[in-house]
Amino acid sequence: MSTLSGLTARKTRFLNRWHARRATQAKAVTAFVSSPEPRTIGSFAKGRQLVAGNYLFAGALIEAKGMMIWEINAPDRAYLDEIHGFAWLDDLAAVGDASTRELGQTWLWGWIERFGRGRGPGWTPDLTGRRLIRWINHALFLLRGHEVPATDAFYLSLAQQTRFLAKRWQAAAPGLPRFEALTGLIYAGLALEGMEDLTPPAVAALAKECNDQIDEQGGLPTRNPEELLEVFTLLTWAVAALEEAAKPVPDTCTAAIERIAPTLRTLRHSDGGLARFHGGGRGQEGWLDHALAASGVKTRQPDGLSMGYARLSSGRTSVIIDASAPPKPEAGHNAHASTLAFEVTSGRRPMIVNCGSGASFGADWRRAGRATPSHSTLSSDGYSSARLGDAERATARETLIDAPIHVPIEINHAPDGLRFQGGHDGYVRTHGLTHARQLELTFDGRGIAGEDMLLALEDGEKRLFDKVMDTKKLAGVPFDIRFHLHPEVHAELDMGGSAVSMALKSGELWVFRHDGTRDLSLEPSVYLEKGRLKPRATQQIVLSGRAMTFATRVRWSLSKAQETAMGIRDLSRDEPGEVYD
Repeated sequence: MSTLSGLTARKTRFLNRWHARRATQAKAVTAFVSSPEPRTIGSFAKGRQLVAGNYLFAGALIEAKGMMIWEINAPDRAYLDEIHGFAWLDDLAAVGDASTRELGQTWLWGWIERFGRGRGPGWTPDLTGRRLIRWINHALFLLRGHEVPATDAFYLSLAQQTRFLAKRWQAAAPGLPRFEALTGLIYAGLALEGMEDLTPPAVAALAKECNDQIDEQGGLPTRNPEELLEVFTLLTWAVAALEEAAKPVPDTCTAAIERIAPTLRTLRHSDGGLARFHGGGRGQEGWLDHALAASGVKTRQPDGLSMGYARLSSGRTSVIIDASAPPKPEAGHNAHASTLAFEVTSGRRPMIVNCGSGASFGADWRRAGRATPSHSTLSSDGYSSARLGDAERATARETLIDAPIHVPIEINHAPDGLRFQGGHDGYVRTHGLTHARQLELTFDGRGIAGEDMLLALEDGEKRLFDKVMDTKKLAGVPFDIRFHLHPEVHAELDMGGSAVSMALKSGELWVFRHDGTRDLSLEPSVYLEKGRLKPRATQQIVLSGRAMTFATRVRWSLSKAQETAMGIRDLSRDEPGEVYD
């Protein structure tokens, strides 16, 4: 962190604490004017785990049955953020019995006692917005059985947090943190007696944030699909709360929802999960479909890119491709070197994936998850095209190139399916080489044909490639094309080393083949998944070779097959199965 950014962060923390303490002078509200219908989705299993004393947040598990959550020694800031945001109330409410209610009440009034005077890590605009939404959503669940003194403390804390948020929402970072802060402020302004004057300016600020952050493709600058879903969900909550209170809804907000919904449908795999790119996960199970249904927007994205992603979908198979340059550093620190990487899901089973975000497993895993070899694409000569800030660049362990600038793409029809063609110039400045990728998905969804090329196109690029060849004593520029497999895919390399069979838990069998011009191997990999204690072991298919000329071409294919007594039968021409998309 630079000296200037460090001073800015310290100033922000000081102002948050100062306004939090001033907010404790706020006059208590005495009642709800209205109570928005709870729309948050919790996990029954997580709720039961909390009751059992298993506190799993931000990838860290602390077993402390009988201990209040505020008494445990949190391992890091991410853990503190999760517990102070109170999203775990959704999980307790999903169980909804006496034991979870009692636990939620104990923890909430414990927070008021310890942190309600404006001190502690929870006093940031985004966490306060997140917390207010949950307190208001679950007020009936929380207040049942409590006497007047406890109820008064609850209302007083709501008033204090709302006044703090009214003063400090501008300090939230643009994007998801600010959407959280403003949605919480709108919820409080609509629900709490005496806070009505806070709603109009918060609504106006939310409309401006929609204009500033949601582009014409319905995407965010971070290009994080899971983050887009969270912003979409917050917007639909805010609009629904305004409509229920008979308040005007800005056209800007409804237009943003109408732009985002088709984009999320593009980013939705056939199993209902999100594509995992640029720090995003697959999303909580059922969350995406629930949010899309609640929005009421039925349209789909027209052909082309959605937030920089392309989609091929036929039968039961979905292919989602990162078809743009990585986000700029100022858009967020989770940008991955994943240009032209893709994911494949068959029916309800993910098959080809990216490793994912390793942020919850520490700095080393975070850097590893961002690198090009952690994605299902081509990497050349050990280079990674990640965009990093100055501090990260100084500590990065992989060899870096400048991120791709030009990423031309085309999507059209092939003779028997859909075709994606794209390229990027990430290796031009170091090797004189352009990576081009073509993917074709058959109309029945049972076959994918791929082609990867490394090309020196212009005279200057050819001269640079020749210089690189000289430094390598004409041994060629090494490259690897990686296909990371989901942990639930069982893969085996055939005896001749010319194909890989992949068995899915659904009973499907897919076969990977190549043109025979490169080395094929099956190697260890990892699947980095939020909410887990450690990375999951998995495998990756790797095609390795060397670029020796101005044009190097590798062809490969994935086809659905079936085991029979006679061996493996290719099903790429059989009738399509049930459609899940």
